[in-house]
Amino acid sequence: MPLALNRADSPLIVIGCAAIRCAAIRCIVAAGVLTAVVGTAGCGARTADYSSVVTSSATSTDAADSESTEPTPIAAYLASAGVTGQQVPIKKLTDISVTLPRPTGWTTYDNPNFSPGTEAIAKDNNYPTALLMVFKLDGKFDVSAALEHADDSAELSENFTRLHSSRADFKGFPSSMIEGSYDLNGTRVHSYNRVVIADTPAPEPTRYLIQLTVTTLANQAAEQAPDVGQIINGFDVAVT
Repeated sequence: MPLALNRADSPLIVIGCAAIRCAAIRCIVAAGVLTAVVGTAGCGARTADYSSVVTSSATSTDAADSESTEPTPIAAYLASAGVTGQQVPIKKLTDISVTLPRPTGWTTYDNPNFSPGTEAIAKDNNYPTALLMVFKLDGKFDVSAALEHADDSAELSENFTRLHSSRADFKGFPSSMIEGSYDLNGTRVHSYNRVVIADTPAPEPTRYLIQLTVTTLANQAAEQAPDVGQIINGFDVAVT
């Protein structure tokens, strides 16, 4: 679900992006948060957001699917499975590298509404914005089943319209991507959201959930497309 710039508007996982508070599986609607932070309601060029956060164990997964026919955001799905997550700043990652390109004119955006470790950048301190979160996960779960819920947050956004989605691997890792538009506080926004689940090799295998959300105002999507494209195309995840 998108994060709303206004704290009150940040539901469980917003189309913008959801953040997991360190150690817990709480989802802060990233899109909403972003919006709340930037001060406008917008999304990245043709992007939809999502929440990504913790996942669930194999046992609880099946239970979640059978008990509800309503969309279940991935964060909620994983939380119900007993998976926990600790947010890690990208600069402190040692066994995996995550790259967030920074187009000319984009600067770091700090806001107390963001969960610790969130990497956020914005153009001219306003929309468009990009939000990146990395979570170290603890708990067993079916990655494929979890990713089936990666788009649910977006689908629950107000008047959400899907533009494009994909379940193809990203850089060799399981992933889910969705782009779309939705209404946020009376403003139409576009958002791009990608969730990647990456495992590092033995002898100390670690599982990470990475989420990138780029948001822009719908009426600026075409104008901001070059910058948004630079971020999306330059985004990278690799085992070090």
